Amino acid sequence: MKLTFIRANHEVTGSCTMLEVGGHLGLIDCGMEQGRDVFENIPIPAAANALEFVLITHAHLDHTGLLPLLYQEGFRGTVYATQATCDLCDIMLKDSAHIQMSEAEWKSRKARRAGQPDVEPIYDLEDVEGLLKLLRPCPYGEKIQIEEGLVIRFTDVGHLLGSACIEAWLSEGETEKKIIFSGDVGNSDQPILNDPQIPEGADYVMIESTYGDRLHEKTLDYVPALAAVIQRTLDRGGNVIIPSFAIGRTQEMLYFLRQIKNDGLVKHHPGFPVYVDSPLATEATGVFLQTDTQYLDEDVRAMLREGENPIWFDDLRIATSQQESQALNDDKTPKVILSASGMCDAGRVRHHLKYNLWRPECTVLFVGYQAIGTLGRKIHDGAKSVKLFGDEVAVHAEITALPGISGHADKNGLIRWLGAITPKPQKVFVNHGDDDATKAFVKTLRAEHGYDAFAPYSGTVYDLAANAVVFEAQPKPIQKQTGFSGKPRQVSDAFRRLVKAGEALTALIQKSEGRPNKTLASFAEAIEKLIQKFQ
Repeated sequence: MKLTFIRANHEVTGSCTMLEVGGHLGLIDCGMEQGRDVFENIPIPAAANALEFVLITHAHLDHTGLLPLLYQEGFRGTVYATQATCDLCDIMLKDSAHIQMSEAEWKSRKARRAGQPDVEPIYDLEDVEGLLKLLRPCPYGEKIQIEEGLVIRFTDVGHLLGSACIEAWLSEGETEKKIIFSGDVGNSDQPILNDPQIPEGADYVMIESTYGDRLHEKTLDYVPALAAVIQRTLDRGGNVIIPSFAIGRTQEMLYFLRQIKNDGLVKHHPGFPVYVDSPLATEATGVFLQTDTQYLDEDVRAMLREGENPIWFDDLRIATSQQESQALNDDKTPKVILSASGMCDAGRVRHHLKYNLWRPECTVLFVGYQAIGTLGRKIHDGAKSVKLFGDEVAVHAEITALPGISGHADKNGLIRWLGAITPKPQKVFVNHGDDDATKAFVKTLRAEHGYDAFAPYSGTVYDLAANAVVFEAQPKPIQKQTGFSGKPRQVSDAFRRLVKAGEALTALIQKSEGRPNKTLASFAEAIEKLIQKFQ
């Protein structure tokens, strides 16, 4: 029984780990990298059609975004997740495919003008539709037999609707071990969702470290802080632009805005409009309203029992079409606009930034984590200007953030969650944090709390039966390639896989010297045909 660490090692996004038990192979998460890629990640060290299962902690794309690519490459196993995660994956992965296809078409038009070949999307809607047929919804708290020697259970971890840590019981012969995969541990006392629940003890725990080196800023109440931002912006005659993750954070903001509206906390601007300008967020809000109440906290359940809608209010408007979205920037009425993406790297929010960033009366309010390398991080960190749709846009708007709001537990929250798992695990694997946060969290766990903590790099293999490292990978800074635009682009997982296959082919050719000439000629002919096909 072994773990192979693939992605989100000393990096925040792209979660993917391979589990091998009793001859069965599968993945825990299969996420897309977002923001800056720092270290080289190994490709999945098994053919997609050799993988029998994928266990998903939650629906965010940095945990699910490459599942359709896995399907495209031949995966036909079962994807296990909670019902709410399955519902959210349905809309998120379709939206991701639309983005991939749209960006590929835009890049292809640009490539043709430069005499370059078309750019293919990472995956398309057909791949998503195929992948969705492999989803198996699972309830919280129920043990599920995955393969011989592998039983799992999902436990609510309070990060996103349907999010879970995954307990896995492993057995090979006489050896039995248990490991817990934390996924993303939620922040306590957040609206709508339950607080993170604590699983039973285990031999091993793999825990995230997004905020492993810092604490959240404290605020007594999000509602007055949000109301104050809206008040001063509307008083100036400006718009409040909130780059908001379509799933989770948008619904939290609507929950707060409903309270602001009901309590009249913004003065002298009766009926100020609030727009949700994200088709994905609109669909996700429908999922939240229709979900099983087991996924919701008691306050929201009480509202629903009384017939109240916790995330809807007068003056809430939905911009569905592209024309309606564009019209918001022609309308001079001061307003609040919630639009995706939360890190400003895609989606309609980029248009709103183009038309509002240069206006000193406006405000851009960040309400979520901004990964290094994203447009949101640049603006948050004080960029004087940014490029949007080919234009340089000055940043004169007020740039601020809502203190303390996060879907992730901070350092103390992670330690509380881990410390409640008893007895203490033999080993703690730390992942899903940038390099500094990961190292700092490991140091804290070792020095202050007595854990045997370890932060592996991509490619490390660990024997769970022997509690020993089989292979410890060393950090490899990411290599960049130059695309047709002349700008550095990140090397895709598919390209890394192709390079690896090419290296294996070269090694095989070198070992073929001395074989019969007929065999060598046949081998050469097969390679030549392959080259002609892809040229």
